[in-house]
Amino acid sequence: MVKIAGARIGPFLRDPGAMRGALLFGPDEGLVRERAEALLRLIAGAADDPFRVSELARETVAEDPALLADAMSALSMTGGRRAVRLREATDALGGAAQAALDAPGEAFLVVEAGDLPKRSALRLLFENAEDAAALGCYPDTGAALARVIGEELRAQGVTAEPPALSYLADRLGADRQLTRRELERLALYTGPGGRVTVADAAASVGDNAGLSLEDALFAAAAGEVAETDRALGLALAEGANPVAVLRAALRHWQRLALAAASVAGGAGRAEAARGARPPVFYQHQEAFERALGLWDEAACAAALERLRETELACKRTGAPDELLARQALLGLAGMAARRGAGRRRG
Repeated sequence: MVKIAGARIGPFLRDPGAMRGALLFGPDEGLVRERAEALLRLIAGAADDPFRVSELARETVAEDPALLADAMSALSMTGGRRAVRLREATDALGGAAQAALDAPGEAFLVVEAGDLPKRSALRLLFENAEDAAALGCYPDTGAALARVIGEELRAQGVTAEPPALSYLADRLGADRQLTRRELERLALYTGPGGRVTVADAAASVGDNAGLSLEDALFAAAAGEVAETDRALGLALAEGANPVAVLRAALRHWQRLALAAASVAGGAGRAEAARGARPPVFYQHQEAFERALGLWDEAACAAALERLRETELACKRTGAPDELLARQALLGLAGMAARRGAGRRRG
């Protein structure tokens, strides 16, 4: 079984050894593309070399599965190892992928797919093959996200204040390539050698789906159902991934749970909000304080469990992930609204 994960991914992308193919899959479409193109450049010298890279459309292979194996067997007209790229693959193309890996020749097969469940036939094919590997591509979170942000900003010739890094980490990460584009724009805004402040970060990345999603999360925790629905709809329309929405919600309620624990320990809501980690941006301080009046540690634990269960449900084949994410967040907003109404009556 060849399943590449964690610290093994970097070395594999630099040297896949005797492998004949790799499946890049997961909810982070930008990271799938980034890693696929890294392999193409390694194998063929460039991701778009017309002589050494054959790219086949999913629909074309579905109509004629033998084309994939034929492409793997073809000889390079200019010398050097060839690569074959298949995007948006599904389980229906598992047979074609198996035939391609069995085909003679030295070409390398790069298959890109979305988020595949553990029982996916395509995923199992690559995980169980002796000469192929499967690499999961999941949104950057926590320390990994902070590292990506820091490295990209340094590559662009700028640094960032710690609060600005926290601000960026709270808004980016759902898609690796989108994260890089946003940071490139931020670097241009800041200027060579500059130091990014929270104000700089807010001015540069404040108009993307991440801000709409953050509005939805703070509104949901504060029991504002209509505002949650509006902001979440906008975030999804701007390209927010439903699984990334749920993971952002998990991080939000984890932060709320820690602050609620501070309140339970005797801190005031304003003090707990100021001490939240990552820091709460000043525009959302009031909403976060209101939420602390609605959510205690037990309620936060119930919310986190609901979000985890919804994320698992979204990963099932054919699951209406956008609908599930919307129901989960609106359900939490309704829960907060009912808790607020009950406390007012009491």
